[in-house]
Amino acid sequence: MNILHIISSIDPKWGGPIEGVRQQARVWHEFGANVEVLSLDPPDASYVTESELKVTALGPSLGSYSFNLKIVPWLKANRSRFSAVIVNGIWGFHGFATHWVLRDSSTPYVVFTHGMLDPWFKRTYPLKHLKKWLYWPWGEYRVLRDASAVFFTCEEERILARQSFWLYRCNERVVRYGTAGPNFELEECVGKWRSRFPELNGKRIALFVGRIAEKKGCDIAIGAFASALAHDKDWHLVIAGPDTEGLKGELMRLAAGLGISDRITWAGTVSGDLKWGAFSVSEILILPSHQENFGIVVAEALACSLPVLISDKVNIWREVVADGAGFVAADNLEATDKLLRTWSKLSPEERDTVRDRARASFENRFEIHSVVADLVRHLAEFVHPRGLNDR
Repeated sequence: MNILHIISSIDPKWGGPIEGVRQQARVWHEFGANVEVLSLDPPDASYVTESELKVTALGPSLGSYSFNLKIVPWLKANRSRFSAVIVNGIWGFHGFATHWVLRDSSTPYVVFTHGMLDPWFKRTYPLKHLKKWLYWPWGEYRVLRDASAVFFTCEEERILARQSFWLYRCNERVVRYGTAGPNFELEECVGKWRSRFPELNGKRIALFVGRIAEKKGCDIAIGAFASALAHDKDWHLVIAGPDTEGLKGELMRLAAGLGISDRITWAGTVSGDLKWGAFSVSEILILPSHQENFGIVVAEALACSLPVLISDKVNIWREVVADGAGFVAADNLEATDKLLRTWSKLSPEERDTVRDRARASFENRFEIHSVVADLVRHLAEFVHPRGLNDR
């Protein structure tokens, strides 16, 4: 089976979708599949030239819509090579072009919306939603309607997707989603982290990993830390992620006003060994997001036996609660404060129990091999029998 992932950008700063593609690509071959990626990035971008993925980059592209007509002839010339095409994300030209070329072809395509139909965007950005409505009937609605399937990564995402536009029809499927755990020596990762941030050795770390962006609730994490844990000098907040919206300065002023500037480390983007080291030395992951389709970082934390304190806007919150892998509350300051206080009052034995449950939750729900196996099972329904035997 030959699989093509199409995504507007493989730049890792955009978080979950490309990380999901990367993790899946590492194990697809175990299921008899070859994987390629088509993006609209500039081919000379460092994240393209240094990627371990087999990438065809057709950029540069125009605007936030990533308009690029090169994708059309490329798909027409190459579609017969692929058993199936997976479109990652909506509201970009890559989805429209895929529909344009493949809707009447023998090559099926499916779509991962990656949370981009969440009604949070409609409530938070009403003017942007109005612009999307002008495009929806003749654009994205048809992309989803004519896809072999639209994949949602959890039941919560599927339910929420129905609330954004009244004109909505597609073949909905909930598929497993997740990531790979660390596949290298954790002690080495921990050593790299401690060498990079020696001032944190011996601290109890509350870790935030993700883009510094409005929807991530970084201000809530800072405010709740200040009110719930700042009295205990052993605690330290680490914020690790790129400042994609220019909010870091504002958040640093918030921390200064709360008197906790010296209790926060801004680690920047962490990846590879450094990321796994951060998970391994931390006591909790805190993610009070206002909207989070899946939260790949949550699955990564669970893989490291790291309990998660998340909002009920992280769409896998039901799974976390069911597995006892952390604690969940509303996406506001008061509720997040209570989350942190609840954790701080647990006995060492109770904390160890949650750590054990966190790892079990990852193994049972989010481990990458079972994720790809489930994806293969779903794709097999749409792929021509000949395509299943392609190598």
